[in-house]
Amino acid sequence: MALRILHVGKFFPPYRGGMEVFLADLIHEQRRQGIDAYALVHGDPELDDPPWLERVPVQFNLVYAPIAMGFRSALGRAIERIQPDVLHLHLPNNSALWALTLPIARRVPWVIHWHSDVVVSNIKWSVALAYMLYRPFEQALLERAQQVFATSPPYLEASNALRTWRSKCEIVPLGLNLETIPAPAPLQHGQGWRPDTRLRLLSIGRLTYYKGFETLIRAVSAMPGVELLIAGEGELRASLEELIRQCTPGGRQASVRLVGSVSDEEKHALFAECDIFCLASRERTEAFGIVLLEAMLHRRPCIVTDLPGSGMPWVIAQARTGLHVPFEDIEAWRSTIARLKHDGQMRERLGNAGPIALQRMFGIGACERAVARHYRYLAPGLAPASARHELMVVISTRNHEASISHLVLRAKALVDAPILVVDNRSTDATCTFAEQSGARVLRPLLAMTTWGSLQTGIRYALAQGFESVITIDADGRYEVEEIPTLLKADASADVVVGYFEDNYSRARRAAWQWLRFITGFPLRDFVSGFRLYRHSALRVAATPDATLLDYQDIGTLLLMRREKLGIAEVALPIHTKKPDRSRMFQSWANAIRYVAVSTLLGLAHLRSKKKPD
Repeated sequence: MALRILHVGKFFPPYRGGMEVFLADLIHEQRRQGIDAYALVHGDPELDDPPWLERVPVQFNLVYAPIAMGFRSALGRAIERIQPDVLHLHLPNNSALWALTLPIARRVPWVIHWHSDVVVSNIKWSVALAYMLYRPFEQALLERAQQVFATSPPYLEASNALRTWRSKCEIVPLGLNLETIPAPAPLQHGQGWRPDTRLRLLSIGRLTYYKGFETLIRAVSAMPGVELLIAGEGELRASLEELIRQCTPGGRQASVRLVGSVSDEEKHALFAECDIFCLASRERTEAFGIVLLEAMLHRRPCIVTDLPGSGMPWVIAQARTGLHVPFEDIEAWRSTIARLKHDGQMRERLGNAGPIALQRMFGIGACERAVARHYRYLAPGLAPASARHELMVVISTRNHEASISHLVLRAKALVDAPILVVDNRSTDATCTFAEQSGARVLRPLLAMTTWGSLQTGIRYALAQGFESVITIDADGRYEVEEIPTLLKADASADVVVGYFEDNYSRARRAAWQWLRFITGFPLRDFVSGFRLYRHSALRVAATPDATLLDYQDIGTLLLMRREKLGIAEVALPIHTKKPDRSRMFQSWANAIRYVAVSTLLGLAHLRSKKKPD
């Protein structure tokens, strides 16, 4: 039976906006992948609307929010008719609040796609006033939701609205459906740039207060040979036209033109003919910028505002497709535009990175796969709360983009089990590569040790009902090949430790000999990160006592023994051995320090055993 999803969005194409384009792309990809996806949005019905799309007419707008009096009843009917497995709410959206009032909606798991905060604007006081009324209901939605999708790490970290709910937030970057991009249409006379223009700039967006078009106009008007076209309509058209007149010296042609609303075909024609795309947004309402992905498709370098807490600079940095400047800094905009004007090689290099980034990170396929994995954890029919699962593989990582895909793909090939990657604040593309390879990724916001990240994965596995966990460090390209060996070990043992024969430095061999004596453990490797924890051991590993430890070594084993759990060891074949890279044994000083601490733990355990009951 196909998974059924009901999306509750704001609008839908032909309404043009980043949130709307993404929703359409996501639903089309979901339906292509066999998911029964439906959408309920605002707007008047279109003659060619598909049967899975329902629009609810809007009576009026209140502070940019559409008011549709029939939305509550339409949502109730849609849930009753579709019987969705998951309710997918796209925020900000005032009509999504009706879900709180419907008992039938509360019986369905919710996920929230957090497209942007409602920014308490210094420019629009009416938005700040409206948000005072909206925020309590927004927080109630977040409390009720089982999962929240944020579109970039910077946006999640800066969001006050999400601060309380970060434990249920996952980063899922937006994606672009490359298969639905229309062919560019020929531009009409006067719609494009003048023939004598040496550098053609393009900006696209609704003519509204947060887009920062005023900054672009003031910057470009003083630059000879540069022409900027702004595509879009909005309430600021008259004031922007007046600003263009004011910034244009007498007797000269204006360097900035407002070309109005354009079709999708015309938009892509503008992208194809421009030299640089500019996005000068000045408030975090601009959370991600789907339009940046469209520019990447056409191999156009981008200049964006370095807006704190926005995803725009993050997108550009991840894709390596552009530059960013301080927001509202007119001179910085001029300097950056001039830099790209005179450096054609840089423009070409930045532009050529765009299609690569789309395939690697920002395609709708990767986004759909990430979202679908979360659905399957939440859908009652697919993952009931009482269900028990056999095995999860947990990988701890930080900045392992070169190896993480190999690890995930090999683990999936060797064992029929979900792969969980716990990321310790990577600054490269590790998380993206892991998700694209089919892993579920957790991104704790706090820095932690390797054991801390593995313990996070263990706690997650317990919460999801898994009976056993295999732990692997992200550099364990050799260990992963021996997952079947670990699974075949002593079935009666609660913990199975894998070790490599003939693979240790003299310092480590001396340390192990002493620790075997002091603890009584007949083990040949006390710090191996390649382990199998069965259910009883998982519960011990997740305790606060285990959290106080630095690693899954002597301390965790002593905790297991205190609970009378069985501990076994399995030798891994010689052909998979790797160099001894443990930082604990890179010098005799480190080795002595480690042995001293472990000895104290062993002695303390022995003393506690001798205490009378």
